[in-house]
Amino acid sequence: MIIKPSEQPGSHERHLLRKASNPLFPNAPTLDDDNLIDAQRLDHEALQTFNTEFRALLEETTSLTGNVESEVILQLKDRLDRAYESASSVGGDLSKTKDAIRKLLGFMMASVRRGAGADEHAHMELDQEEAARNAHFTLLDAPLVADLLHPESPIHPDELVPTLLSADKDELQLALQMFDEVQLLAILSQGAALLEQLQGEGVNVSIPQEKLAFMQGYAEFAGGLST
Repeated sequence: MIIKPSEQPGSHERHLLRKASNPLFPNAPTLDDDNLIDAQRLDHEALQTFNTEFRALLEETTSLTGNVESEVILQLKDRLDRAYESASSVGGDLSKTKDAIRKLLGFMMASVRRGAGADEHAHMELDQEEAARNAHFTLLDAPLVADLLHPESPIHPDELVPTLLSADKDELQLALQMFDEVQLLAILSQGAALLEQLQGEGVNVSIPQEKLAFMQGYAEFAGGLST
C-alpha cells in the first residue's frame, strides 16, 4: 500500500478499518489503496459540507438580536445539537469547533433561563435538558457512537452486530447505552448465532466471545436497573 490511514479518520474510513479483513463481517473488504482513497474522499466531502453549513449556522447564531422569538431559539438549539453530532463523525481535529458549539448552547440556555424568570418548573425542565445534552455529547465523543448515530452512517443495519463485536470494551460500553432491553436481546441473539456459525467454519472467535459475554453482562445489569 502507498496510501496511509489518516491520523484522525472520519466515519467512512473508521468503518473501513473496522471491516478490513475482519471475519465478523460478511464479504469483508481488504485494506488497499483504492478502498482507502474512496473512504478518505467521502470523509473529506463530509468535512467540507460540515464546514460550509457550520459557518452559516455560526453567522446566523451570532447575529441574533436581543428580542428573538422562542421558536427561533429552539430551532437554533436543535441545529447546534445536530452540528455537534456531525462534528463528532467527520475526520480531523474539531475539538475547538465542538467547544464553540457548547459555548453557544450555553449562551442560549442562559438566555432562556433569564426568560423563564422565577418559574421553578421551567428551570427544572431546563436542568433536565442540559443534563440530557451533556450525557449525549459525552456519548458522541466515542467515535463508534458518533458513527452509529450519524444520519448517513456508513454502518449498515446488518453490520451492527459485527461492529459491536469488533469494538474495544470502552467504546462498546458507551455504545450499548443507545439500545433498549428488547434491542439488546436481539443483538445478543444475533451475535451468538454469528459466532456459532464462524466457529463452525474454523474461525477463532475467542475475542468476540469475550465481547459477547461483556454485552450479556451489560444487558443483565441494565435489565436489573429497569425492573
